[in-house]
Amino acid sequence: MLKHNNFDSRQSNTSSVGVLDLPFLLLVVLLTLVGVLMMFSASYARARWETENPAYFFVRQAGFAALGILIALIAGRLNYFIWYRLSLGILIVSLFLLILVPIAGVEVNGAKRWIQLGPIQFQPSEIAKLGLVLAFASMMAVWQDKMNSFRYGVAPFAVIMVLIAGLLYLERHLSATLIILMIGAMMMLIGGTQKRWFILGGLVVAVFLVAYVMLFGYASDRVKAWLDPWSDALGKGYQAIQSQNAIGSGGFLGLGLGRSRQKYLYLPEEHNDYIFAIVCEELGFVGAVGILLLFSLLILRGYWISIHARDRFGTLVAAGLTTKLALQVFFNIGVVSGLLPPTGISLPFFSYGGTALLLQLFEMGIILSISRWCVNKESIGGKKA
Repeated sequence: MLKHNNFDSRQSNTSSVGVLDLPFLLLVVLLTLVGVLMMFSASYARARWETENPAYFFVRQAGFAALGILIALIAGRLNYFIWYRLSLGILIVSLFLLILVPIAGVEVNGAKRWIQLGPIQFQPSEIAKLGLVLAFASMMAVWQDKMNSFRYGVAPFAVIMVLIAGLLYLERHLSATLIILMIGAMMMLIGGTQKRWFILGGLVVAVFLVAYVMLFGYASDRVKAWLDPWSDALGKGYQAIQSQNAIGSGGFLGLGLGRSRQKYLYLPEEHNDYIFAIVCEELGFVGAVGILLLFSLLILRGYWISIHARDRFGTLVAAGLTTKLALQVFFNIGVVSGLLPPTGISLPFFSYGGTALLLQLFEMGIILSISRWCVNKESIGGKKA
């Protein structure tokens, strides 16, 4: 466990606690509600086909959404210092789970990235992202004055990222690997790592990406299908074509809520990774821009909370979790719109998946917790730099 000589009774003092950040909370709740509604519309046909109950996915997702909002409110009431104490433990558990995936993981759609624990199925990579954010923030809070050295500012963080990336490599989960590396790099930049190391890191990542595409045929096929989906319109390019058809048919105002045509089993993963295509088809350009605006406001508010956090640990955690959210939104919408090759990243608050939604809302609760504490007070890692 990391130790710091500033740890004393002030860290558990609740006399300076404020209220939850209302704009951030309202944006989270609004996006969750809109996401559940759109998931219901997108999943209607598939749920009826697979279960004969059109509301099957909706009922499950709505239940997880209600529980997730409650968890976010509870997490928001906790002193976020508790996550400092648990940070390394969460990272170690996530690494252990990543090791288990190739051994005892569950295969879904040809990829083994999930672990099944009774009725619960989840991706350890999502826990690894949270563990990385918390662990990096804890280490950077303690080593604040040493981050400009290689020993403290580069080596330990590089080892952790390479270890996680290596385990994700076994899953062939390129998108999660990229997000892990980008979150880590962003936190190192904020934490004080010297900028020259980012040039070397960027070159290493570029070489890795080229080698990854060349070694794994499926990755190369995805890139080819992305560049020219019509070259294999009924195979690798089918999903991209149907997604673009959905977006294009929505026009300016959309076909209307519930009136999508592509969701009738034409577009694969219409209620999961490609749900934003259904959003565009039903709500049109106006609705899609409205949802992007809500995401933008939430991300900006998250960074605002980070900037105004009372200490270095809070700043780094809020910035890391907000960056994680921003990257997942960017990657998902980039894939759906054809800007990026398929990556397998879901859209936060919208894509179907109960455990993923619970974790997303829990992370928003941590940011809410940071927002409750008065700024510029001495705490974990001392005053902010």
